[in-house]
Amino acid sequence: MDSAFLLWLLAIILIAAGIVGLVLPALPGIVLVFAGLVVAAWAEGFAYVGQGTLVVLLVLCLLGYGIDFLAGAFGASRYGASKYSIIGAAIGAIAGMFFGLPGIILGPFIGAVVGELYVRRDLQAAGRAGFGAWIGLIAGTAAKIAITFVMIGVFIFARLV
Repeated sequence: MDSAFLLWLLAIILIAAGIVGLVLPALPGIVLVFAGLVVAAWAEGFAYVGQGTLVVLLVLCLLGYGIDFLAGAFGASRYGASKYSIIGAAIGAIAGMFFGLPGIILGPFIGAVVGELYVRRDLQAAGRAGFGAWIGLIAGTAAKIAITFVMIGVFIFARLV
């Protein structure tokens, strides 16, 4: 087998794993898709997809990755959470990654609730902050999926034009 075939095979595996990783928290989905697109460009010696396109893809990847981390905290803030609740949602999102899917789903919620309860002992306000963090997580996941498919579209456009 020649090296171009192996690189294309690796690119397809990385992109497929990345798409799965968009919904399975154990895999860094958008990062894997970016890596797969870089390998695909490499398979063709960067003849069609060059440095400029790869920089655009990197910026989109970083944007999507950042949105993923900040979405829970932003959602909490939109529901009137205190700064401690927002910090708690961010910490919960990071800590939740170590506990699989339940941690990813519940981490920002629990972090926001704990942060809000630290500031004021109002369980209703803490629940709203947790709900906002969860809504932010859902919105962040949707944004990350959209950005990933924009990345794939940019790659295909650069490859075909």
